[in-house]
Amino acid sequence: MNTNLITDELRAQLLANGRRSIEVDGFDPPPVVKLFTPTAGATWLLTEIDPDDHDHAFGLCDLGQGLPELGYVSLQELANLRGPWGVPIERDLHFSADKPISAYAREARMTGRIVA
Repeated sequence: MNTNLITDELRAQLLANGRRSIEVDGFDPPPVVKLFTPTAGATWLLTEIDPDDHDHAFGLCDLGQGLPELGYVSLQELANLRGPWGVPIERDLHFSADKPISAYAREARMTGRIVA
């Protein structure tokens, strides 16, 4: 995994959220990291990594087609994904969540895209 996308510190927080989501019914954390394609309009707000499968992350996924949804994504696929002109995914270094993922998902359903 490209450590520029998810640093060791972010990975630890995502894994801790993954463990907590198993233990706590209705766990609704804020996103830990925002990833995006600078040239393709796709965005991912990730809240957790599956503690049993470190390649699977959960969050709000928006492929830029007006249908954002909560679900799992492969971190390896994200690391290998290239947008137009071969531009890789980037991490928003200035992103700071201010609400739980359910609030981002509700807003995304209303607007047809992630607003973060």
